[in-house]
Amino acid sequence: MDLLITPPTIQQPHHLPSLVTERKLKYRYLIGDLLTAMIAWSLFFYFRKSGVDRIPMNQWSQLVTDANYWLGLILVPAGWLALYAIQGSYRKTLRKSRLKELGDTAVASLIGVTVLFFAIMLDDEIRSYKYYYISFLFLLVVHFLLTYGVRLIQTTHTVKQVHSRKIGFPTLLIGSGPNAYKTYIDLENQEVYTGNLFVGFLSLQPADTAAVDTRLQGVMPHLGSLSQCRSIIEDNRIQEVIIAIEDNEKESIRDVILTVNSINDLILRITPDTRDLLVGHVKVDNVFHSPLITINNRLMSEWQYSLKRIMDVAIASVSMLLLSPVYLVTAIIVKATSPGPVFYTQERIGQYGRPFRMHKFRSMYIDAESAGPALSSDNDPRITPFGRFMRRVRLDEIPQFYNVLRGTMTMVGPRPERQYYIDLIVQRAPEYMLLQRLKPGITSWGQVRYGYASNVDEMVERLQYDLLYIENMSIATDIKILLYTVKIILQGRGK
Repeated sequence: MDLLITPPTIQQPHHLPSLVTERKLKYRYLIGDLLTAMIAWSLFFYFRKSGVDRIPMNQWSQLVTDANYWLGLILVPAGWLALYAIQGSYRKTLRKSRLKELGDTAVASLIGVTVLFFAIMLDDEIRSYKYYYISFLFLLVVHFLLTYGVRLIQTTHTVKQVHSRKIGFPTLLIGSGPNAYKTYIDLENQEVYTGNLFVGFLSLQPADTAAVDTRLQGVMPHLGSLSQCRSIIEDNRIQEVIIAIEDNEKESIRDVILTVNSINDLILRITPDTRDLLVGHVKVDNVFHSPLITINNRLMSEWQYSLKRIMDVAIASVSMLLLSPVYLVTAIIVKATSPGPVFYTQERIGQYGRPFRMHKFRSMYIDAESAGPALSSDNDPRITPFGRFMRRVRLDEIPQFYNVLRGTMTMVGPRPERQYYIDLIVQRAPEYMLLQRLKPGITSWGQVRYGYASNVDEMVERLQYDLLYIENMSIATDIKILLYTVKIILQGRGK
């Protein structure tokens, strides 16, 4: 039965959250955290001086002439900012929750103060251990209250801007029937506006064959079909996608999610009647009149993502430094044993389908693919004699540490492929698109357990290991894969 609902009169947001707006707010949080950390350190330093050295309250001059105070005023706030960055405090600042901010700030304060306790306070000469407990609680309470107080003010201001429609998040609606229209109406009729600024909707089928609810066309433009999803999301800088398809379209939900998930770091929500068909981890959000399921695209916690990047930079930097003689010797041998350049550079597809240039030591003769793209095999005549050795010990891969430093690759992640082979794989295994949620890696669970693939059949077979990695992604898993990779290199079991 048709929905007898009159569309609301919608007050459009005055402006959209641009990269500039997000960046400005990030700087505000950074400055606020820096200032509160400096104030908390100053108060704590005076507290220690008055408690240990018995400095009278009217002799603040002894505080500002102490070199340790000024050293701490630089190093301690810098440490706090690093901890907050690892925690993910400066990511998606326009969507912060005051309640979640409370928990995150409390956890960070407890961790940071504990570190400072062991680094600083244990060196104090004290009359009683009671001083330790009082000092710990003093710094914890003061730092937490100052930090959260300033953050609360900033977050509340941002939330009010969203609720008053001064900030809106560009949203794409996938669906063209009554369910899509009902979802739109429910979201717009909420007592508190949650920021969804609908720029248009997509139908699953091409516009000339799709069944489109005329009421939906009256409130937002029909931007095209699912096949145009990538360009529409990128052109309109979409931040959120809401899937609201009809019951007779449920069989397409898997393809819809796979397509959207591989495009960008989007917030993806879906109407709850299709929850049994979802791919990935889900969380139910009660969005007033329209409860939606949020698909969590973050495969690890924010601190693990930060730690993974720190590990990448550290391992790649140390490896390039220690292996610099190996780089030089390998380059000389490659140049001396076969004509052609030392390095081989090729376009591969990275995270969210973005192309990048991947670098390797050349292990094949020049013009090896003059007849078109072709995967290597065990006895491939295109591989040079020294190239076979490099592949066995993965020596040809070490220039990719440069890609890791640039951030186009990571140490552990699915191996990047060329678009030509991705198209062939997706025809047989559409779930391959899930791999594009991650940065490609130098090594992977598929590389460790299966090795290099010599044809599309083997690529599809290896895919199961990379999908298994996604489901079990963690820092511990990365370390395990790296250790197995080192074992394979030492045993010369590469190909």
